Amino acid sequence: MSVTVSSTPNPNAVKFTVGVDVGGPTTFVPSQPTDDPLGQALLGLPGVASVFMSADFVTLNKLPDASWEPVIGPATEILESHFSD
Repeated sequence: MSVTVSSTPNPNAVKFTVGVDVGGPTTFVPSQPTDDPLGQALLGLPGVASVFMSADFVTLNKLPDASWEPVIGPATEILESHFSD
């Protein structure tokens, strides 16, 4: 399965279209612990401030001073692995 990464009007948000239903709408933030393995994995990436899941996409928001470079590749791998099962 292929994940498509798209920019958004918000420079601190990136949309990952996975092409299958991801459930939701659901939002994960560090201040509200979750037992959802996907939410935990994505929130564990450096600089990720929140995760929003709805329809066939996942949007990651990063902290303003964080870089997308260490996030996009690992997030894509996490999503491909999770939704390929």
